[in-house]
Amino acid sequence: MFKDFEDQEPVPPDVQGATRPVKNPVAAVLGGQPGPVGPQFRPAPAETHATRSAPRAQAQRSTAASERFRRTHFPEATRADWADWHWQLANRVTRPERLAEILNLSEDEQAALSWAKGALPFAVTPHYLSRIDPDDATHPLRKCMVPSTMEHMLGAGESEDPLHEEHDSPVPGLVHRYPDRVLFLATRFCAAYCRYCTRSRMVGGAAVPFERPRWEAALEYIERTPQVRDVLVSGGDPLTLEDGPLDWLLTRLRRIPHVEMIRLGTKVPMVLPQRVTPALTRMLKRHHPLFISVHCTHPLELGPESRQAFVRLADAGIPLGSQTVLLKGVNDDPATLKELFHQLLTVRVRPYYLYQCDPIQGSAHFRTTVERGIEIMSALRGHTSGYAVPTYVIDAPGGGGKIPIYPETMLGHDETGWRLRNYENREFRYPEVREDASCEPAAAAADAGKGVLQ
Repeated sequence: MFKDFEDQEPVPPDVQGATRPVKNPVAAVLGGQPGPVGPQFRPAPAETHATRSAPRAQAQRSTAASERFRRTHFPEATRADWADWHWQLANRVTRPERLAEILNLSEDEQAALSWAKGALPFAVTPHYLSRIDPDDATHPLRKCMVPSTMEHMLGAGESEDPLHEEHDSPVPGLVHRYPDRVLFLATRFCAAYCRYCTRSRMVGGAAVPFERPRWEAALEYIERTPQVRDVLVSGGDPLTLEDGPLDWLLTRLRRIPHVEMIRLGTKVPMVLPQRVTPALTRMLKRHHPLFISVHCTHPLELGPESRQAFVRLADAGIPLGSQTVLLKGVNDDPATLKELFHQLLTVRVRPYYLYQCDPIQGSAHFRTTVERGIEIMSALRGHTSGYAVPTYVIDAPGGGGKIPIYPETMLGHDETGWRLRNYENREFRYPEVREDASCEPAAAAADAGKGVLQ
């Protein structure tokens, strides 16, 4: 028992290390694994109409479209239900027949949903589903969440764990690849499952409890590894944990003297913005310096509820950065990404990384060419604010880590300097500093009509 939060929300069994009666019928899956153990597309244990005994969170703003969606597809739900993150998780759509009541499924989608075997289950929150066009199978958010038969096609170079995270895992649930930072996989559960997920091998599968002893083993490794100064807490999605367990984990990390900064990796503000409650932000505020990296895919994700979630996090003093995966047919054009990055800046989220899609099994239909990524970056740099331009990276297969990919701006150099190309495709020269260079007074150089370096 974590006595630190004995009086808070019921603690999910997956972080208690023991089982006890759970007052909240949804709490058993929050922060844990909804644990489908049979065919791929089956209802998670949380997919029931649950009611909470605790007071509801302050209501999130909603749109007329989401109101119509709620009244049409969840007529028994009140506005307060819709604004409750526990209700959103309890009513995730996980069954093909339920999805067919909401979307006009294409033949390919029907076929993909009917196939029982697959690495990654299907689940999407009512909130995110409300932002998907029911009649357009090519809708960008729909392609990210609804299965395709292409997931069962294995492309060249694809693998279950292309980044070799398991190889770089000194203890279960922890990845130590870079010298001074580690990846702490706090949970296997996500509010919704992106079809291109790098960790599809581990998220959303059969219930494997993430018990307190598992967390303790990872914490003990960090404690005895003094070079670790940065901990990225991810999963799964750590913001699907209840406030109590998450507070406990952050408190434990803060007690380690050499841990200077903590980061959370999440998609919650986009798929489950109702989770970002005033209580959550008050708790997170106690653990500064704390940073949050948000998985953002397309400007259509950024509705009023998500905007409010970002504002709450930013107002809590948390620096926010976005991480976007470049996806074919979803966001692989400069106009879409520029709009996304501009909109993120308006809610104080700094575009941080643009990722080349990882070569996980069944991802070929999502992956663009690297040349296309370079073209997009060239179309962004110089044509918009520097703050709106992320770093384009490939997370190298085989555990090589993130490698930045830059457009062809450096054309060559000689002993006098560098030839450079700008965003208008014009060439410029930058004078190189030589160790043996001599200088003359600037005034004399100006009179001679030449630079100051000889």
